[in-house]
Amino acid sequence: MGAGNRFNFTIVFFVALGSFTYGFNSAVIGSVLGLPSFLNYFGLNTNGPDPERAGSLTGATNGLFAGGGIIGCLVVPWLLNALGRRLTIQLISFVCVISAAIQVGSVHIAMFLVGRFINGVGVGMMDVSVPIYQSEISPATSRGRMVGSHGFLVVVGYALAGWSGYGCFFITDTVLQWRLCLAFQIIAPLLLLIGSPCMPESPRWLCTKDRNDAAFEILCKLHGSPGDLDNSLARHEYDQICLQTRLEVHRPEGSGWKAVFTKNSFRKRLLLGFFVQCVSQSTGVLVVNNYQIMLYNGLGLENSLPLLLYACYNSWAAFMNFVNTLILDRWGRIRIMLIGMIGCSLSLSGFAAMVAEFSGTSNKIGNGFGVFFLYLFVTFYGGSMDASSYVYCAEIFPTSIRAQGVGVSVSGLFIMTLIYTQAGPVAFKNVGWKYYLVFIIIPWFGAVLMKKFCPETAGLSLEEIDELFGDRTNTEIVTTKEESEKGRSLEDEKLRLGTSGSSTEHHEQV
Repeated sequence: MGAGNRFNFTIVFFVALGSFTYGFNSAVIGSVLGLPSFLNYFGLNTNGPDPERAGSLTGATNGLFAGGGIIGCLVVPWLLNALGRRLTIQLISFVCVISAAIQVGSVHIAMFLVGRFINGVGVGMMDVSVPIYQSEISPATSRGRMVGSHGFLVVVGYALAGWSGYGCFFITDTVLQWRLCLAFQIIAPLLLLIGSPCMPESPRWLCTKDRNDAAFEILCKLHGSPGDLDNSLARHEYDQICLQTRLEVHRPEGSGWKAVFTKNSFRKRLLLGFFVQCVSQSTGVLVVNNYQIMLYNGLGLENSLPLLLYACYNSWAAFMNFVNTLILDRWGRIRIMLIGMIGCSLSLSGFAAMVAEFSGTSNKIGNGFGVFFLYLFVTFYGGSMDASSYVYCAEIFPTSIRAQGVGVSVSGLFIMTLIYTQAGPVAFKNVGWKYYLVFIIIPWFGAVLMKKFCPETAGLSLEEIDELFGDRTNTEIVTTKEESEKGRSLEDEKLRLGTSGSSTEHHEQV
């Protein structure tokens, strides 16, 4: 199997600007909710005259974004298959730019929520498209690292959203303060839109459209090396992709949504992908992230300090995601995620205990331990779950249903985000720290189910992964063909020997 070259790595990390877009746009709401000018402008201050309205609208900023994300995840598979990976990413980038501009120019909370919803649709589509594209242009030996860059850049987006909020806190112009913070959402998708014509199309998608020559040419660029003058490695991968593509085309169940729900092994993959994303969010990661400023305020931390801690938190998360990408291909996906889920649960248990005991008090030691457990939580999550979950969901589906499979899988992320973050303000108000019990208990059940049902995929090509789910692959076709040819050779030899023996016997009788 070929290895990715410098051009391959460049394209993988460039398209991860879309990953950054998802991360920044998701987390920026946590930053602007920490800016007093934003809360006062839209009347979202919970200490104001109408705290219930403020709380419900605050929840809506996250809920509508997540709802848009669900729609985006379910719509984008059709675009990816009909238009190709590259053109779809270009259209998504345009949507993200326009929706961010609507938020920046908002003069009423309704206008802001509309922009937030459309932006959710855009980043939902982006969160599906980028790992699909990365997985289809990455070699098996380094696919974990390459597709892991999606999760890494997502959290880099979280981190820069935090630092943007912290920096904008010191701007004295109360309108510019929050508008500038939101305007940063435009930069990454605009750069991706401008540079996207230089991206090659996915060779696997090209093969499904019978554009095989173009697919082989792109594979040579992506996985060629100076010492491989005849492109033998790219040729081997190309032959494997073509064989598998033909096999998928001639499957009786077909391709697309019909195949997803009619073939047992496809349904199993769909359930596993959806489960991995749901259990990943059931660690409570986005509840902790999006309401982190409120959590710090509950620990007695005020002014710019919560924004500083929020920025440092996400910067550390980005570093741990980078670590995750380095160990994915060595340790495997499942083992890393199991460690992460248990670690997240234990860390959040410690944080919940600190909140229960010291929230609203001036005990600096107790509050300090509360911050420590939050950082320990993101150490486990960033180092094990973020990148790993995207890599796993992008690689367990065959090319014929990859867009639909990843779309449904990532919709699980947005569904759980919608449920958990929408309920967050009300839950924190009514039951306080007990809300964390949900995210302490569920990961243990998730770990047991993952250990039992999720196969390991590290080191296998996308075509070879089919064997893990009992599907016939091009490897079996080649083996069957070789065995058949060998069998025919043996029959021919027996026939020859039999004919020769009969001739000798006849001669002796004479």
